[in-house]
Amino acid sequence: MGYYIVIPIHNEEAFLKSTLESIIQQTLLPKHVILVNDNSTDNTESIIDQYCSKSTMFKKLNSTSSTQHMPGSKVINAFNKGLELLDDNFDFIVKLDADVILPPNYFEVISTYFKTNKNLGIAGGFIYEQNNTGEWVLNHPMDKDHVRGAIKAYSKACFKAIGELKNAMGWDTVDELLARFYGFSIHTDAKLHVKHLRPTGKAYNAKAKRLQGKAMYTMRYGFIITCIASLKMAMKNKSIRSFWNNILGYTQAIQNDTAYLVTEEEGKFIRNLRWTNIKRKIKA
Repeated sequence: MGYYIVIPIHNEEAFLKSTLESIIQQTLLPKHVILVNDNSTDNTESIIDQYCSKSTMFKKLNSTSSTQHMPGSKVINAFNKGLELLDDNFDFIVKLDADVILPPNYFEVISTYFKTNKNLGIAGGFIYEQNNTGEWVLNHPMDKDHVRGAIKAYSKACFKAIGELKNAMGWDTVDELLARFYGFSIHTDAKLHVKHLRPTGKAYNAKAKRLQGKAMYTMRYGFIITCIASLKMAMKNKSIRSFWNNILGYTQAIQNDTAYLVTEEEGKFIRNLRWTNIKRKIKA
C-alpha cells in the first residue's frame, strides 16, 4: 500500500533528525514525506535541507505563521499547506509530529491493518515518554482506542469522509468521533511503541491550556458532558485549575457565539456516544 506523510515542523532542531532517521529506516517506505518548515527560527531548515538531499521522498515547504506554539490551529494550518503538494494517489495518509521515533516496522504494520480491514479509518501505536529516571513509560491519557495526534494514520476514504482535519483545538478528538459517525473503525496496536521526545504540551503557553473547554463546546458536547470530561481531566492532571479553565473556555465560547466544528446531527451522535461510554465505565 502507498502512503504519504506530512510533518508540520516548528523549531525542532533537537529532535528532527531522530524522527527523519526513523522514517528512512522503515521497512515500508512512504511515497512522499512533506516537511513543512513552519516559521522556524533555529537550525530546523538546515536539517530539512540535509534530508531532502539524502532522498527524493522528502520535500520541503516553507510556511510563515505565528511563533506561538498553539495547539490545533498552528499545526493543522501547516499540515494543510503540506497537503496541497500531494495528489490523491495514496491508500493512507499520516500526520506525524517532528519529535517522535518510530519502530522500523511501524508503517508496514499499519499498512497491513488498512489492507485487511476495509472499514478501518484511523490507526496508530502508543506513545511512550521518558520519566525522571530515563525510563520510557506509556503516556496515554485517553481511552486505549484513541490514536494520539502525533502519529495519526487515516485511510483515504475516512480522511475524505470526515472533511480532512479541522483547523482547531480538539482536531485529534473530533476526527475520531466523525470517523465513527461515518461508520469507520479505529485501531490501536499496543505493540507499536513510539518514543515521544518532548513531553506533551510542554511548549504550550498559558492561553493554549485554556482552549480545551472551547473545543468541547465546538464539538457540541453540551455542558454536563463538558463538566464530566473536565473533572476526569482534572483528576488525571491532579489539578483543579484545569477543570475551571475548561469551564471558563466553554462559557466564553458560548458568549462569543463560537462556530461549531460539527453539524447538529454529528453533535447528537457525539453526545450519544459519550453518554454510552460514560455509562459503560460506571457499570465497569
